[in-house]
Amino acid sequence: MGWWRIGTDTLAASRFVVSPLAEATAALKTLHAAAGAHPGERDWLTAHLPAYRARLAAEPLDGLLVRAAIGPTWNADFLTPTPTGDRERSFEEEVAAVRDAGPEGAVEQLEVAVGGPVPEPLRSAEDLPRRMAGVLEWVWRETVLPDWPRRRRILEADVVARTARLARDGWAAALDELCPGKTRWLGDGRLQVNPRAYPPRSVDGGRLLLVPVTPARGWVSWEGSERYAVVYPCSGALTDTAGTVVPRALGALLGGARAGVLVRLESPKSTSQLVALTGQGLGSVGRHLKVLLDAGLVRRGRAGRSVLYEWTEAGAGLVRAQRAERS
Repeated sequence: MGWWRIGTDTLAASRFVVSPLAEATAALKTLHAAAGAHPGERDWLTAHLPAYRARLAAEPLDGLLVRAAIGPTWNADFLTPTPTGDRERSFEEEVAAVRDAGPEGAVEQLEVAVGGPVPEPLRSAEDLPRRMAGVLEWVWRETVLPDWPRRRRILEADVVARTARLARDGWAAALDELCPGKTRWLGDGRLQVNPRAYPPRSVDGGRLLLVPVTPARGWVSWEGSERYAVVYPCSGALTDTAGTVVPRALGALLGGARAGVLVRLESPKSTSQLVALTGQGLGSVGRHLKVLLDAGLVRRGRAGRSVLYEWTEAGAGLVRAQRAERS
């Protein structure tokens, strides 16, 4: 298995980072695999896979490049640059790291990704990183940007939840849950980052970045000995192409905003998570929760320092009855 040794100072300096480029790269990986992990991803593929395939058919070299860069066990390094983590960056700022990667080492990186020689058209092509940046720009513009605000709220909600788990249960618990079946805290400062037989790496002295994405894809990357990133599927996956659906009758009964809070409480969530997921203000969410509490539709409980809300039996019955009526 591949694992990293992480010292206490590195853990203390680590941080969660929302990366538009990582989201676009994870979307590209999903399009490449042409397989969704849940109904939301399958709906998204139905909407965007034909146009993606048409894009690659029009540029056959791009198709060869994507197939090589997303290797069976590794990604070409220029496809997955490690975020800087110093400040929030736009997609345009981040994709520049792909475009500006040195073309002289691109073929060697592709050979590592595929585990052998790459097709001749790629060996003789010029500036493969620039071409890859063009593919990512298309994926971002056509398939991610239209619903980026919603994706961002889901990512931010995941960060809020994991930060609360970190404060409550410590790093071992927080890191264990990043990529179930892949990441695992082994003790003695060791983090398993994948199940493959890669040599261990020391992250001591570097910075660890934890990067959530909404597609069910993940990977690791590093920049020298300075920055290391674990990109992981967030816990609030895209369940449908229009966000969490509020049944019309429930919205008429409670009001759309209040119903939007209620339908998201099938699993326990904090006020901060609800703010991130709904896009409503903290005061509005708080007022809706008070009404729902008074009505006996939700209950609250404390988990460490966090106050979490979830359905009561009455709340669950109301939402499920409305969903059944809608279907």
